[in-house]
Amino acid sequence: MKKLLLIVPSLHQGGLEKVCVTTARLLQPYFQVQIAIFDSKDIAYDIKGIPVADLHLASRPGKLAKCLNVLKRGYKLHKLKRQEEIDIAYSFGPTANLANLASFGKEEKWLGIRSYMDMGNPKQIRLFCKHANKVICCSEAICKEVQEKYKCQKAVTLNNPFDIGEVMQLAELEEAEIPWSEGRILVSMGREDVVKGFWHLIKSFALVHKELPDTKLMIIGKGDFTPYRELVNRLGIDDAVYFTGVKRNPYPYLKKGFLYVLTSYYEGFPNAMVEAMAMGLPVIATDCMTGPGEILEDKYGILVPNMSPDINLDEKVLTEDEKKLSERIIKLLENPEAMEHYREMSLKRAADYSKESYVEKIKEWARE
Repeated sequence: MKKLLLIVPSLHQGGLEKVCVTTARLLQPYFQVQIAIFDSKDIAYDIKGIPVADLHLASRPGKLAKCLNVLKRGYKLHKLKRQEEIDIAYSFGPTANLANLASFGKEEKWLGIRSYMDMGNPKQIRLFCKHANKVICCSEAICKEVQEKYKCQKAVTLNNPFDIGEVMQLAELEEAEIPWSEGRILVSMGREDVVKGFWHLIKSFALVHKELPDTKLMIIGKGDFTPYRELVNRLGIDDAVYFTGVKRNPYPYLKKGFLYVLTSYYEGFPNAMVEAMAMGLPVIATDCMTGPGEILEDKYGILVPNMSPDINLDEKVLTEDEKKLSERIIKLLENPEAMEHYREMSLKRAADYSKESYVEKIKEWARE
């Protein structure tokens, strides 16, 4: 049985962190799996039964400190790999990829590109393509760009895995504590990050709520969202918007949703969106560089034009894209037949991202 080391900066709540833990659990029957992290603070996922090595090298400010951290992480990873006789080291995201490369050794190095934002550093991508055994891309669009732009035939696509049965079970484990007993809830999930475009979502929702007063908005994810809470206050929709904060089990909250809305202007492979689809939520999403378009194909859900990355928290300023998003939401909510159609399409598409396909690809690559 081959020994597989998964490398991730931390296990805070987030997309790549979730995929890392899911990968470890799925592959335990086929590999000796362990995880290496740089900082064990605020672990948000259940890692019981998974060996985890903490390198105690959290991120540090400053260019020099960051460079030194890469070397220190590489050294500690090198020692860990030798000690554990690792056959394959699979890293998730740019910082983990750099440390993986810096660790040297004879083991195979698989480097994961987890978001289109990772493509913003051409020198880094060239480095990955030159020295990795595989460059694993979470979407077909990213993989195609790496192959064509960087002439990298080591690039392969590996969509994120989903265990729909587990998602449904987790959704039933507890009752979500929300401030409303009725109403149609629009839901979105993601950490507090400008890349998620939550100001677009909030402004669009304010228009929706004005037209359809029974609608609510729930944003699930890590962060205090202070600027967004203030925007909600100025828009006068405090009683209709709820920020849940980070949830170890977000699925009971997703279950309360009536419609899932994604307003990111960058994505890799949006886990939360597919999880919402697995629970039968219709989806409206921005057609950003990668992710939603590839998943929805403008038939499994509704795509709207990508929005500006320039944050604007002025409640008096509404862009045409924000107005059009609100109009599209209202149109869908007022059409029960369309809602039912997209519920069915969500369930159908979510089933395409099975854990079995994910595992088989990794097993095949490990045999090469």
